[in-house]
Amino acid sequence: MGFIQKGSKTYSRELRRLLTDTFGFGDFVFKNPQTGEEVARIQNIQELQSAIFEIPDDSLRYHFERNHASRWLFSRAMFPIARFMKAIPIQDYEDTTPVRRMLFDAIVLYRKVKNQGIIAEFQKGRFDKYSNFARIGEGSLGGKGRGLAFMDIMLKSHPELKNYENIHIGIPKTLVLCTDIFDEFMENNQLHELALADQPDEIILDHFLKAHLPAWLLENLSAFVDVVRKPIAIRSSSLLEDAHYQPFAGIYSTYMIPFNEQPAAMLNMLKSAIKAVYASVFFRQSKAYMKATSNLIDQEKMAIILEEVCGTAYEGRFYPTLSGVARSLNYYPIGEEEAQDGIANVALGLGKYIVDGGTTLRFSPKHPKHILQMSSLEYALRETQTHFLALDLKNKSFRLNVDDGQNLLKLPVNEAEKDGNLNFLASTFDPVDQVLRDGLWEGCRKVISFVHILENDVFPLAEILAKILAWGEQEMGRPVEIEFAADLHPHEEDDSSEQKYFYLLQIRPIVDTKEMLNENLDEIPEDQLLIRTVSALGQGVVGDIFDLVYIKPELFSSSSNQLCVYEIEKINKQLSDEGRNYVLIGPGRWGSSDSWLGIPVRWPQIGNARLIVETGLSKYQIDPSQGTHFFQNLTSFGVHYYSLPYSNNAYNYIDHEYINNHPALFENQYLKHLRFEKALVFKTDGKKGKGVLLKSN
Repeated sequence: MGFIQKGSKTYSRELRRLLTDTFGFGDFVFKNPQTGEEVARIQNIQELQSAIFEIPDDSLRYHFERNHASRWLFSRAMFPIARFMKAIPIQDYEDTTPVRRMLFDAIVLYRKVKNQGIIAEFQKGRFDKYSNFARIGEGSLGGKGRGLAFMDIMLKSHPELKNYENIHIGIPKTLVLCTDIFDEFMENNQLHELALADQPDEIILDHFLKAHLPAWLLENLSAFVDVVRKPIAIRSSSLLEDAHYQPFAGIYSTYMIPFNEQPAAMLNMLKSAIKAVYASVFFRQSKAYMKATSNLIDQEKMAIILEEVCGTAYEGRFYPTLSGVARSLNYYPIGEEEAQDGIANVALGLGKYIVDGGTTLRFSPKHPKHILQMSSLEYALRETQTHFLALDLKNKSFRLNVDDGQNLLKLPVNEAEKDGNLNFLASTFDPVDQVLRDGLWEGCRKVISFVHILENDVFPLAEILAKILAWGEQEMGRPVEIEFAADLHPHEEDDSSEQKYFYLLQIRPIVDTKEMLNENLDEIPEDQLLIRTVSALGQGVVGDIFDLVYIKPELFSSSSNQLCVYEIEKINKQLSDEGRNYVLIGPGRWGSSDSWLGIPVRWPQIGNARLIVETGLSKYQIDPSQGTHFFQNLTSFGVHYYSLPYSNNAYNYIDHEYINNHPALFENQYLKHLRFEKALVFKTDGKKGKGVLLKSN
């Protein structure tokens, strides 16, 4: 309580002082109770958290016994933490150490909960290791940025995720550079003319790396680098990425930089990576996407996401225990699975291995113990992960180039055994008994089976994914795809050695066409069929295709896959120039970065294909492509997609003789390009997973 003289000549100043000192509207001043001398001045709750262990005992007791701190917090509408502090009986403690720890932990928890679902404006003095999601700039967050914000809010609205003991579920520490910074960068450095010219990617990148970021931005980035003590992923977040009707996935670059104890060196690498992501907007692949989608490249704007990389450091390399991609809609259900049960692809190490088409473990979150790849010993040995990706922590001075994976290490899975990560993921092949045994056994081949996670419930991955996919689809109003990573090793700052982390990295809608197909495809006579499959993706009828590109199965060899890419690219460019679309048929997995799994094309090289068919060979049977950026863009652009096993049967059929007997417009050792006088027609029933390609006559 305080009093002032109503008629005082200094009434206004005394009233301001009374409100500030008595009712807690100003700084919180800790005083020496004997002398009244100021011992600490606190402006916000972050400073209170930092000073809580430094305030003298007598001052701490004096203020907390009189509820000064709780009153100060009440005046700032911080009601939960204010009530908590008011209820602490500090007078009952002879030693204030446990009180200080209690206060510190309560403030940390309050800040984490309060910050979740909030996109705070980045402030140099207030961003610390307990901050989670901030932005710099007034423009758009871009597609990925919006997705991260969406997930952060979604997680906050489902507090039941906190019921998992010793598991933190959230998004990584994130800073978004909004699109207005991209505009300022382009204008200040006069880069538009160069960027829009038909220049090699290397030339464009070189000019962007020589350009300068705004000086005011560098001050904020320096403050960000001082806080983050882990590797940073510099990710694109353009206006078009992850849009509801035409999401661009994996077009632009993502760079990872290792943590460096020298802030200046870390800042330099961060600046270069940001400029390299900006440059990737104008690379040839990006321009090809723009042309394919009838968008204008000069209307694209880029936000940047700076994100802590999920994982742990091990002797010069950094990676998470697992990464994955999950979809709420499964285009290839098997056994008891249904399309609505969703699908996930998981792998050891960094997620780039997955989105580039590497071999992963496939499972439905609703049926985690039914894994096709583990159904037989032969299949498990042939179709499971043999390598993984990790960030190279030793190479801290590399110069960025067009390849955004230049500082990633591709390592055999056995390398992860010394790091302790195979304890969670691996089975062991016993060559004597010819069986797979759960866990690790010395001297034998390790198989990435995720057995302890999916069957022995060491970590509730399937349950978490099932919940998040269901919530994401419900709140976004359509099927979704998410990217995620999990680290099952404790972080250095954790007191609990049992703490595990599950991070959501991205969410995007799955574009699902609404065309109706009111026809029973089973009733079409077989003599009219060129292809029939019960593993089809797409919806509707396409009837204006006159060209077909066919990889010859009898001469096919994995070692020649890269040579096929060059020929396909030339044909695709020619057809693109002529305004023609085509059907593309070939063995293996289209779009895989591993040329031994299939022909490693990228979207611009087959951008005019409207039906893509994967066929099997007797010794070359690969799971259908799913959960990759390549696959996402096939579905996004409405490309129909068929998968056929090696042998023809009543359900899956291809008429090779019809193709072989038709004269070729172009033919070489590897492939044939056919052109028909009458159109090829293909019909796909996406709900039943059935598709047919009709002969042109």
